[in-house]
Amino acid sequence: MSIFSWLNDQLLRMEWLSDLVALLVTNGFGLDMHTRVGGSIHFYIYDVIKIFILLSVLIFTISYIQSFFSPENTRKTLRRFTGIKANTMGALLGTVTPFCSCSSIPLFIGFTNAGLPIGITFSFLISSPLVDLASVILIASIFTWKIAIAYVVVGIILAVIGGTIINKAKMEKYVEPFVYNNALIDVEQEELTTRDRFVYAGGQVRDIIKKVWLYIFIGVGIGAAIHNWIPESIINALLGQDKWYSVPLVTLIGVPMYADIFGTLPIAEALVGKGVGLGTVLSLMMAVTALSLPSLILLKQVVKMRLLVLFTGLVTVGIIIIGYTFNAFAYLFI
Repeated sequence: MSIFSWLNDQLLRMEWLSDLVALLVTNGFGLDMHTRVGGSIHFYIYDVIKIFILLSVLIFTISYIQSFFSPENTRKTLRRFTGIKANTMGALLGTVTPFCSCSSIPLFIGFTNAGLPIGITFSFLISSPLVDLASVILIASIFTWKIAIAYVVVGIILAVIGGTIINKAKMEKYVEPFVYNNALIDVEQEELTTRDRFVYAGGQVRDIIKKVWLYIFIGVGIGAAIHNWIPESIINALLGQDKWYSVPLVTLIGVPMYADIFGTLPIAEALVGKGVGLGTVLSLMMAVTALSLPSLILLKQVVKMRLLVLFTGLVTVGIIIIGYTFNAFAYLFI
């Protein structure tokens, strides 16, 4: 356990980097680490570098794995299962095939046109952005492995339950008719070489960094401000653990946010440090990730309003329940 703790501290939490940045702030900039300015600069530099390092390594590794799971192969795999097993498999595949929200329309069309039950498709679409492996490991680097693993479990449960309810509700008629009119042709996938997979993974790192770098800079900046400049009394007055409305409030705030989980994590870290409940910050992260406004706008192009409202309502209620649950049992994880 001591070896595991050391590896966790040095590889994920990067305490060596924190010490180096502390030396830079103290000796290079001549600032006291215990002041607001010195603490803010340390928080900002350390978190930005740590997130970019972890993100690059994780996205490269996960993209290499993802090269074995094209949307076509994922669709064929899901067709082998039925019932609750199919929804569970859809949710599990979503964790290792982190297609971004911009892929929701072609994935929805492909899965639905292939004859997959609509519930399986939604289990996949809930899980894929919510519990991808990169965000899970980043959560472990900021909080603990207990929290990260619990986050995965509840995210998969939410995806399975949400997809199952949508399937039982027989919502196929609320899919836009053109979705069923796109003929699919099974084309044998060209076998990628190891070099091809490395090239693909490197390209994914560049593409994702281009998409999220601004959110990371802004998110870490907000986190540094919360951590060092906003008094704890103000945070507690708004989102304290004794405030019953904190979970639904941050969930509703997170829905319209145009952000990314990698930019939201530093904010979550700072909020927890100020005494905000664990469930409250996890609800914020989940809402931003699973219910972002851009993904809902894209999804509206292929489903009718009643199905979109049901999907949004199920995920919102699920996130709120998860938030209250984590707040009630936070002592088990911290």
